[in-house]
Amino acid sequence: MRTIPWHIGVLVPARNEEALLPRCIASILAAREKLPQGISCDIVVVVDSSTDRTREIAETLLLENGIVVPIDARAVGQARSVAAKVFLERYYGSLKYCWLANTDADCEVPVNWLTNHLAIARQGTDAVAGIVDVDSFAEHNSFVRERFRLSYHVHDDGSHPHVHGANMGVRADAYLRAGGWLALETAEDHDLWRRLHQTGYHPLSAAKLMVTTSGRKLGRAPHGFAETLAAHNGALS
Repeated sequence: MRTIPWHIGVLVPARNEEALLPRCIASILAAREKLPQGISCDIVVVVDSSTDRTREIAETLLLENGIVVPIDARAVGQARSVAAKVFLERYYGSLKYCWLANTDADCEVPVNWLTNHLAIARQGTDAVAGIVDVDSFAEHNSFVRERFRLSYHVHDDGSHPHVHGANMGVRADAYLRAGGWLALETAEDHDLWRRLHQTGYHPLSAAKLMVTTSGRKLGRAPHGFAETLAAHNGALS
């Protein structure tokens, strides 16, 4: 039986990420190199309202491996939506064999990240939510590392309750039928995840799909992961 070649889009919103974006792009390019022959991969970085060198850095590092799109929305949901739209406009194959792998500009993906996405897609999965780890707790109190580890639950079977736009994959036809990313300033990941369920899809939660994110106290999206992590700095009971 002939194996259908998949096309993967890596979608990255970025806003004032000149310090961490090089790490992100380098890790994506390394993961891209591990994809099997015949699997194509396009990278789209959407630079939203940046006032630093984020756009210049993205263009220099990506070259012919993808595209950089500037917008002025100040909304991560809009940035993700634009990234998906641009990616799909550059693709002319079957949506059933097209996969959107989402991460964030302050993240570092492991070298097997895209091969894991591909394996999950080939299983017929509609969408998948992975987990995150934190690169450093230097900005936090000494007890925050343990608090985070204890509160970030993963079940013995690898399933988990977490949803992060920084580590989510979705098949293109399911993405479009569910309505795609909405132009939200925050919680756009939970919103899309909920609509996938409501549309009749069965998303998978998989702890084997993991990315490392920054442990900064102040994030780019209000009420996002950085704020959740920072909340662990509260007084010990």
